[in-house]
Amino acid sequence: MVGVNYFPIIFFALLACVMGAAMMVAGRLLGRHKPDVEKNSSYECGFDAFEDARVKFDVRYYLIAILFILFDLEIAFLFPWALVFKHLGMYGFILMSVFLAILIAGFVYVWKKGALEWE
Repeated sequence: MVGVNYFPIIFFALLACVMGAAMMVAGRLLGRHKPDVEKNSSYECGFDAFEDARVKFDVRYYLIAILFILFDLEIAFLFPWALVFKHLGMYGFILMSVFLAILIAGFVYVWKKGALEWE
């Protein structure tokens, strides 16, 4: 029966939802609510906002953020590989070498294109 195998996952998902909802309700019921002008005002570094909040960011910010996520996730594949390295043998070593060669080639390409330069 397949449903029995998923029972612990479903149970913990429901438990997490119930606990999250319970904490939100408890915070609403038990917390003090004394709003005033200062609490309801927007806060930006201790002084009033001086321009529109929808300011365009430089595209390099997004590029560096995406590159960080990309390389960070690729490096995350090394941890499971390292755990089973002895069981994979030479085949696993060659595949990971190819993977790392592609990763390094991508990094060198991005570096040479100047995507990591902020100025």
